[in-house]
Amino acid sequence: MASSTVVVNLPKEMDRKVAILVQVASQYNARIHLICGNKKVNAKSIMGMMTLPLNNNDEIDIEADGADEVAAVEAIAAFLTNKAVTA
Repeated sequence: MASSTVVVNLPKEMDRKVAILVQVASQYNARIHLICGNKKVNAKSIMGMMTLPLNNNDEIDIEADGADEVAAVEAIAAFLTNKAVTA
């Protein structure tokens, strides 16, 4: 299992941040979960992700388990910290 903790830093004008995040997560075979407080959701589930707050300065834990877990965690971390925002 690979994991990382990041502080969310997304552009305020990003309208579809949850949908884009699900697209990023779906590129990987690993099981990916995001944790904020007591809430843990599947990063590949749009419905689950819509329940997770993604506000700037929130601390989010990323966990991935699978063959490409490290790459998955790195990609999600880069997205959430605005280092690799894709549309």
